[in-house]
Parts: sequence; structure tokens; C-alpha cells
Amino acid sequence: MISYLEFEKPLAELERRIAELRETAEKADVAGEMDGDIAKLQAKADAQRAAIYRNLTPWQKTQVARHPARPHFGDYVAHAFTDFVPLAGDRAFGDDQAIMGGFATMGKRRVMLIGHEKGNDTQSRLRHNFGMGKPEGYRKAIRLMELAGRFGLPVVTLVDTSGAFPGIEAEERGQAEAIARATQACLDLPVPMVAVIVGEGGSGGAVALAAAERVLMMEHAVYSVISPEGCASILWRTNEKAPEAAEAMKVTAQDLRRFQVIDRIVAEPLGGAHRDPATASRNLAEAIEQELSVLSQLDPATLQRQRADRFVAIGSLG
Repeated sequence: MISYLEFEKPLAELERRIAELRETAEKADVAGEMDGDIAKLQAKADAQRAAIYRNLTPWQKTQVARHPARPHFGDYVAHAFTDFVPLAGDRAFGDDQAIMGGFATMGKRRVMLIGHEKGNDTQSRLRHNFGMGKPEGYRKAIRLMELAGRFGLPVVTLVDTSGAFPGIEAEERGQAEAIARATQACLDLPVPMVAVIVGEGGSGGAVALAAAERVLMMEHAVYSVISPEGCASILWRTNEKAPEAAEAMKVTAQDLRRFQVIDRIVAEPLGGAHRDPATASRNLAEAIEQELSVLSQLDPATLQRQRADRFVAIGSLG
């Protein structure tokens, strides 16, 4: 059952009628006789979906990036990677299920795969803390990056978090220090690193896994220093201004590519990645493989210099 966003309501009505026609045709055993009517309605629905998604506002893209059925880390592992061997724990405090990682195979290439996992239902979302990493999660990521460096494996990160966990216990265990060290670990890697913002990229919690020499974004992902609601609550004292904040903040992949904050946009199936996770995963894997094919030709010093240069250049007006 597809969950429709508010701006998709006209499309929802059309697709409901198509489903009813198909059900009626099957029950009456006259499917062939109604194929023409169904095809016309389907063509109309496809055209309407294309028109809607061609003109999404930044706030609407934020809603798509947060869609409850949008693919998360586990879905991409299932569709785009094989032989995933999860590794747990930071060897200091415990394991954080909000940040997952381990060895994986993408095509014929062995990689270290790390990413945020939000969960897909109430129970799993609670277990994964809605993708909000704690210090032990970022320290686990550091451990896995260092392991990748020792084995000469490229690092791939899938970023999808509204931000690092802001709770008191996280602060007590050194959240800011863990995020800073994770960011530094990315910059120091002697192997290629490709980061992909697959849903939300929120604040330092995202940057800690995205300080790579190649940063990609899914077509309807968003990436920002604060959520639109958080920005609106600071500037206007109400989160009802979130759509205006999203517009001003330039959170979309298209804006960020224009500003050279990211390097590449990965196409999503029409209607968003949640409509066809398998196709979205194939697109993601192809883009990562293309980037790694180029980066694997570079020596460690060049990779590290490229990472440092790209982040120093962000925000330059020259």
C-alpha cells in the first residue's frame, strides 16, 4: 500500500480509480475488455506524477526525503550489495544501531560500507533511534574506516539522518568530540571514499560520515546544517514557516550541485525512490562504481588533498 504525501493527493485519487477498475475487471473476468480504459488512466497518472515531481518545491523534496517507505541502509544493502558482514561496537562503550557498517561487495569490488539506518516500522525505528547516531556509533564508524585503511578497501557511506542524537547521555559520552574525530577520520583516509546522501543529511551528524572526496546525493534527498523546522523556529519562532526556511536554505540536490557542495546527483525512479527501491539501488550502485573506478587510480596523498581542498572551497565567493 503506497503512502501518499499531501501534494500527491490528486495522483492518489487517479491511482485509486485505476486499482478499482483492475479489481472490477478481475472479478467480472473481463480484464481484456477494460485494458484500454485502464491504459488511458494509467497514462494520465504517469503524466500527472511526472508533472508533480518535475516541479517539487524544496519543502516537498524534504517530505519525499522523509517518506516512511523511502529505502534506508538495510534496503540498499539488500538491493545493491552482497556478502555484507556487519561489524559491531566501538570497543569502548557499546554498539549503536543508528549507524551500521561492515564489509560488503558491490559488483566485483569489496568495500567498507557504513551508513545511518532509520528503520522501517515502529519497532525497528526505536531500535535504530531513527538514524540519530550516538558517540559510540561515530566511534564505530572511525574504527571501521581505520580498518578499511589497513586492508586497502574503499569506503562507501550512505548518509540518512536528521542529525546526531541530542540527548544528555550522548553529550555525557562526548558527542561533539566523536563527530569531530569521525570527520577527521574521513579526511585522513588513505583509500578512496564516496559518500551518498540517500535521504536526509542533517548537520554534523551527516558531515561526520560525508567528508569524502566525492559526495553524491539522491535526486530527492536534502542536505543542510539544520532542519527547515529548526531554522524556522529560530528565525520566526514557529515551525509553520518551515517551507519558507527550506526555500531559503537551498537544501535540495539541485541547489547544492549548483553551489558545488556535492559532485553528482543520482536519479531516482519517477515518484521517488520509495516507488521502486530496486531501481533506485541500481542507480546508486552504478554511480558509486563509476566514481570508485576513477578514484582507485589515485594515490593516498592525492585523495587526502582532494578531500581537504573540496571542503575548504565550500562557501568560497571567489
